Amino acid sequence: MTPKQPHHDSLPFQNKASGNPGEWYLGDTPDTVSDTRRPILFIHGFNRSSDTWYEGNDMYATAYDNGYETAFIDVYPDRNMWENGALLAQKIKDIYQHFGEKIVVVAHSKGGLDTQTALVHYGADPYIERMITLSTPYYGSQLADLAYSRWGSWLANILGSKNEATYSLQTGYMNRFRSETDSQPNVYQTPIYTLAGTKWGRFGSSLYWGGLYLRAYGSNDGAVTVKSSRIKYATEIQAGEWNHTTIKEGSSTFGVFKPFLQEEVKSFANRQAASANHVVQDPEAGNYVSGGAFTGTTNEIIHVETGVHEMTVTWVNNQADAHLTLMDPDRNPHPYFTTDQDPDAFFEGAYHHTLTIHQPAPGEWTLEASSAQKEHYLLNVSFASPLNALLSTALSREDRNIKIKTHNLQFQTDVTIDYYKNGKLQLSDQKVSQASEAFEVPDLGEGIYNMTMNIHGSYAQQPFRRTIIQSVYADGHGNLY
Repeated sequence: MTPKQPHHDSLPFQNKASGNPGEWYLGDTPDTVSDTRRPILFIHGFNRSSDTWYEGNDMYATAYDNGYETAFIDVYPDRNMWENGALLAQKIKDIYQHFGEKIVVVAHSKGGLDTQTALVHYGADPYIERMITLSTPYYGSQLADLAYSRWGSWLANILGSKNEATYSLQTGYMNRFRSETDSQPNVYQTPIYTLAGTKWGRFGSSLYWGGLYLRAYGSNDGAVTVKSSRIKYATEIQAGEWNHTTIKEGSSTFGVFKPFLQEEVKSFANRQAASANHVVQDPEAGNYVSGGAFTGTTNEIIHVETGVHEMTVTWVNNQADAHLTLMDPDRNPHPYFTTDQDPDAFFEGAYHHTLTIHQPAPGEWTLEASSAQKEHYLLNVSFASPLNALLSTALSREDRNIKIKTHNLQFQTDVTIDYYKNGKLQLSDQKVSQASEAFEVPDLGEGIYNMTMNIHGSYAQQPFRRTIIQSVYADGHGNLY
């Protein structure tokens, strides 16, 4: 099933969404529509269009079969929540006037942020009964931090992944957005209900790699953590075994949120999750990250400390054919990488080459790569190791310090700080801190400070390497988020 023509008289019927921001579409009207069923407006996430709800997805068909009137809208796939929020506020009023009643919004991923911006900042709340969000990153995603980091930028630049949407989803930016939004008096006006996912994609897929990377930050769906999908004044319907794609499929979740589509919903305390839903805690340091560009051959050294239970090596690049061989400390080759390409929220169009080693021998491993043409890559090594819990960072807003907690490990940290203002790189500044437990965030003005912390030291008499990437937003008054 595909929706009807766009609700714009000058545009021809294309039998599917055009992807033009601001166009909205009506689904077919079911034979029987109950007076107690609110119309549903489906809003897509970033780097997608409205056909995500019915191309390879039975969400539209499921809603129709259950007797719901539906509408679909295209927003800017690569712009921030401010632009999309302003656009949505205008169009949601039109959709409300068409149906003659309030609507229920079902939004996937960043679509939930776009909708909340329309509600709180652009006056759309009189037209929306309630909002149901499917894995919306209310506090951003650490994968967006990675895309703007020193190592991730090599690949993100060539793929075109560094855009307004990705920039705004950095965790520092989103903490600033939360302070601007959650303090508004109308933030409780429209009830919000959330779903979160806890499964990753298939082995070697982008959501599998994303799940490995985000594992250090808690349970996740391969793109967004469960903690980020929760907001203190919303009611969580369920955190279930969905990944970032399946959570928006009708056969997966429609039945779960269906009770919340009715005109009258049992009274839920919209503030009930006030303190429990978003608990700030230090992430574990489970990843080593590197990246760059090369032609010919290059080697990446991977240090495996004693006690590692499992090591997954993921080479993310812009080439389908990657010639990779992983050599263990005894120079035994491990060449059998799994290669996959599927939609990647933060590195769209990238190829993922993945290899997992169980009980890897401690010592120096070497990843050998060769390419006849220029290749941009991001290397992520995910460790399951007792060491992970011994390394973390914390932001001290009072003295503008990032403190590295190491539980008395011997270590050294190389810190690279990339300063962005309005999405543009202004300054790169590398500092080397000899066994220092804190470094100061420079005061260069309002913007995002994306910090790549490469930590190396010794654990159980074996060298180790870890990377922690963190973004901090500084406002015009010097406040840090």
